[in-house]
Formats: sequence, structure tokens, C-alpha cells
Amino acid sequence: MRTTTAETAVGSAARTFLLLGCVSAMVAVAFGAFGAHALEGRLGPERVATWETAARYHFYHSLGLLVVGLIGMQIAESARLRWAGWLMFTGILLFSGSLYVLSASGISYLGAVAPFGGAAFLLAWLLLASTFIRRT
Repeated sequence: MRTTTAETAVGSAARTFLLLGCVSAMVAVAFGAFGAHALEGRLGPERVATWETAARYHFYHSLGLLVVGLIGMQIAESARLRWAGWLMFTGILLFSGSLYVLSASGISYLGAVAPFGGAAFLLAWLLLASTFIRRT
């Protein structure tokens, strides 16, 4: 069976987001464990709580990347789905990444980066939902 360019692109994007989701989830678990075992007692409770928030949202959106990949394997529409996946990945980097660094370093201005990651998360979920709206 021969595949078209569009089918290949969807398959490639789906595989990309499945791989990113798996690797990202692994990193989220490792960072969560590091925060629970290595940072407890070394950082103040507020910074540990910030680390835990970063790990929690990191893991949630790693699962979101897996969802994007699985949906990408099932439906033909891909533009909004690809944007949703890349925005989730960007959100992980900006939101969780800035909170990890803020927690570990105490550099408070990094907290200003987190809302951009949060906005990327929100837009990603909106785009994901929009893939299920029937076109007329």
C-alpha cells in the first residue's frame, strides 16, 4: 500500500509526539524523584513546592504529548494537532523549565517566564479540542 505525503507527515508527527511524550514523562518522573529525595531539607519548603509544581505540570503535559501522538495516528487532520503538540512541548520547556531553575537557583525573575509556558499549555489544549469540532 502506497502512502501519500500527507499520510506520511501525519504518521511522522504522531511518532514524534509519542517519542517526545515518552522521553518527557521519563524526565518528569526523574525530576520529581530528585525533588522529593535530593532537595527535601536542602531547599526551603516554598522552593520545594515550586519544584513539585514544575514536575506535576511537566508530567501532565507529557501525557498530553502522548495523547496528541495517539490522536495523530487516528485522524487525518494534522495542522492544529501538530501545533497543539509543539505548544505543549514549548509549555513544558518554559513553564516547568523556568520553575525548575527558579527552585534550584533562587533566581526569582525566572518566575516571569512561567506564564508564557502556561499560555502555551492553554493554547495547546484549545487547539487539541478544536481538532474535534466538525467542519461544515
